[in-house]
Amino acid sequence: MAENVTLARPYAEAAFQLAKGAGNGAALAAWSQSLGRMAAVAAATEMGECIASPRLMPEQLAKLFTDVVGEGLSAEQQNFVRVLVDNERLTFLPEIAQLFDELKNSHEGSKDADVESAFPMDDAALQVLVADLERKFNCKIKATVRTVPELIGGVRIAIGDEVIDASVRGKLAAMATALKN
Repeated sequence: MAENVTLARPYAEAAFQLAKGAGNGAALAAWSQSLGRMAAVAAATEMGECIASPRLMPEQLAKLFTDVVGEGLSAEQQNFVRVLVDNERLTFLPEIAQLFDELKNSHEGSKDADVESAFPMDDAALQVLVADLERKFNCKIKATVRTVPELIGGVRIAIGDEVIDASVRGKLAAMATALKN
C-alpha cells in the first residue's frame, strides 16, 4: 500500500496543479468528483481484468475507461487518463483520488470527517457536532455520516488519523481492557 501511495503521489500532485491552475474552486471540486468516479471504475473487478489484459492496446483501454466513467470528463481529465494508461498507473486511481482530496482539503483549509452514528442523525444534531469539531480542529469540517447499529449508542468520528470514539461499544471495550489489567 505504501508503495502505491508513493507511486500515486506525483499524479495526484499533477492533477491538483492542473485543477488549481484553472483559478477557481469549482475546478478543484470537479476534479475531485471526476477522480472519485475514475477511482470507483478502476477498482471494479471487471475493469481490473481489462487493465491487466494484454489484448487491449493503450488507446483502446483509455477509450474504454473514459467511456465507462461516462460523460463529464474534461479534455484535461481524458488526457490524464491517457497518461495513466501509458504509464500503467490506472490501478492507482483510488490512491490518486485520496491524495488529491488531501491536497484539496489542505488548500481549502478543511478536513474530511467520517462520522459513524448508532442511530440516524438529524440535521440539527449534525450541525452542532460539525460546529464543535470545527472549533476543536480550527478548520472547516466536511462530515460524511453513516449509520452503524453495531456501535450500540453514540458516535465514532475519524478525521485524518485521529479517531474520537464516543460510542457505547468503544466505552465497553475500554472497560473490558481496564478490567483485564
